Amino acid sequence: MTDPGRPAGTGVREAVRLTAARIDAATPASRDRAVDALRALAVLGVVLGHWLVTALVSGGGGLHTASPLQHMPRLAPVSWAFQTLAVFFLVGGHVATRGWAAARDRGTPYRRWLAARLGRLFRPVVAVLALWTVTAALLFLTGADHGTARTLVKLALSPLWFLLVFAALTAATPLLARLHPLWPLVVVLHVDLLRFGLGGPSWLGWINLAAGWAVPYTLGAAWTRGELEHRRAGWILLAGGTAATAALVAGAGYPASMVGVPGAAVSNLNPPTLAAVAFGLAQCGLALLLRGRLRRALRRPVAWAAVALVNLFAMTVFLWHQTAMMATTATGLLAGRLPGLHTPPDGPGWIAARLGWLPVFALALGVCWAAFHAFERGNGRRRSRVVRTHRPRTRATTKGARHV
Repeated sequence: MTDPGRPAGTGVREAVRLTAARIDAATPASRDRAVDALRALAVLGVVLGHWLVTALVSGGGGLHTASPLQHMPRLAPVSWAFQTLAVFFLVGGHVATRGWAAARDRGTPYRRWLAARLGRLFRPVVAVLALWTVTAALLFLTGADHGTARTLVKLALSPLWFLLVFAALTAATPLLARLHPLWPLVVVLHVDLLRFGLGGPSWLGWINLAAGWAVPYTLGAAWTRGELEHRRAGWILLAGGTAATAALVAGAGYPASMVGVPGAAVSNLNPPTLAAVAFGLAQCGLALLLRGRLRRALRRPVAWAAVALVNLFAMTVFLWHQTAMMATTATGLLAGRLPGLHTPPDGPGWIAARLGWLPVFALALGVCWAAFHAFERGNGRRRSRVVRTHRPRTRATTKGARHV
């Protein structure tokens, strides 16, 4: 029986505290918790960014995409806060190069190391592709509006481009581990000069899809080599990236938004431009400067447990967040045209309504997680652990826990 004199919620708080304490105790002392925190912030930034700047507007017998950045360009700073992919590639490069160094020390062949990493990366994709293959077939067979079907499928599968680029960079880790970040940055600079300065073909921009994200990835490799340990490196990246981004936006005509805006002539993200890469450098500098504070903050067991759980299911959250938003939107149509869900994102009222929908999106994402998270760790064939133990590294510059 419940103690009538005990305050409501005490039992829940005690359970959370005890669980957090167990997770904290299971974490190797050598694990760099700041790495996990930066990865979690990057994933959550992308999720919230999509939920805030992507609208599915009902009209003309179907749904079409829109963005509040179309109607309210002064909201461009929102994209600065939530376009966090550079930080994800920074962490990814750091983790992959450290993991590759550990694999070589153990004598693990490259093929086996790569297969293990790509398996963890792509395993959750199977469920997404299966569900949306069936959904697309049903939409076609039931005579749904083709524009609506195309919009939904494109949004649902849009996160996969990121995985393909990340997989390619992961496969190239042995080479990128030795590459200075200036080399891919020079490629981006010349591609944009050809495209925008000399009137070259637009398809050249797709070279930046690899080169642009290789910049933060190779910064992660430099982190592993111990070249970014001094705070001066973070300040240089932050100040230089900020100044370059401001100059490119104010003086070279690049868009202020760091995400794509429907109908815009140029997108900073698709493919990445020099402005997006410069902005990513600033973000990486800020991330490096925050490492110490994050490590101190994550000494608290509850804070660390939250970060560890986000990391445990990071790919499931990333892959299913668009589906969660679309499922909420489609279900909401049964109640009519709802503000912030089906209406044009053209004013402050839409923003207020959309903020109210965020908890609903999160609940729908939780349902997706409950249904499909087993694919994250091999269809439940082995028990997931919030924190994995590992062999400690022997090299001073790369000592620490293995992150996945």
